[in-house]
Amino acid sequence: MPTLAPTDLTQLSELLSCASVKGERIDELNLSALNKIIEHRPEDMTVTVEAGKTVAALQTELRKQGQWLPIDPPNPETLTIGSLLAENLNGPRRLGFGTIRDWLIGIRVALADGTLIRSGGKVVKNVAGYDLMKAFVGSRGTLGVIVEATFKLRPVPEVESFAETTCDSLESADKLIQQVVDSPLCPVVLDLHQLPGSNPILVIGFAGTADEVEWQIGQAKTLGIQTPASLEYDRTFWSNTTPAHSVSVLPSKLVEALQKVDAPFLARAGNGIIYYRGAAPAVVTNPNTALMQRLKTTFDPRQTLPDFPFAK
Repeated sequence: MPTLAPTDLTQLSELLSCASVKGERIDELNLSALNKIIEHRPEDMTVTVEAGKTVAALQTELRKQGQWLPIDPPNPETLTIGSLLAENLNGPRRLGFGTIRDWLIGIRVALADGTLIRSGGKVVKNVAGYDLMKAFVGSRGTLGVIVEATFKLRPVPEVESFAETTCDSLESADKLIQQVVDSPLCPVVLDLHQLPGSNPILVIGFAGTADEVEWQIGQAKTLGIQTPASLEYDRTFWSNTTPAHSVSVLPSKLVEALQKVDAPFLARAGNGIIYYRGAAPAVVTNPNTALMQRLKTTFDPRQTLPDFPFAK
């Protein structure tokens, strides 16, 4: 079936219902027409937005009120809120601000048969009902189509500052990372990246008041991390259209895992996540596959939506 581009929720619901009845599969939806900010409550620091709005466009509007959604995924100019949630994407600030799941307080989803449901709410203190919304985050559109989301927000940091240092080897990078972990520093970014034929570079970043950031940058300098930096390395890595693979390990095992990666890499040193381009990792049986398939059967018994790409 070709890409479908509904103009509103009613049409989306009808398209899904029709496909479900006919036993047809919908592989791709374009929700760019669903791009409104439904409600922004600066006093409550919450926003409700449609899934077709891009992350960058949302952040631009929020910054007019001195607020932001603390998430920095790749390619925010083209990435929509729906894709952000469906793929559970994040960026270098994940260490300091967490993942999109941490900021999501409510969600609206079109199920495979066209039914529209809500999970969560529009207030930060929301504890009613089952937390179904977490099942849809990262499900890649296989359980339902995310059409709307409500997030809690934060004030834009007064100051952000980044510094880097080039390490002689992965082993020396490992020692420096441990020094940072053992220090009183509270970085929002701690990344390690390396290009072919070059040494690994450790990047550290801080956010907060001017005094807080100035003190932490000063402390980082005592560890030898003192060259002013930016997050351009992250944008460069993700601007490459070659598919990237990811591996998650314990942060303490990060460098051990990186020694087996013979390719350019970008690693979240504080979280143990490695992204690289090269040979795909060996296929490992996912112990949650059976549960994923049960969820798929429950939410999409007629297989109207795409199947789990990892549940084979």
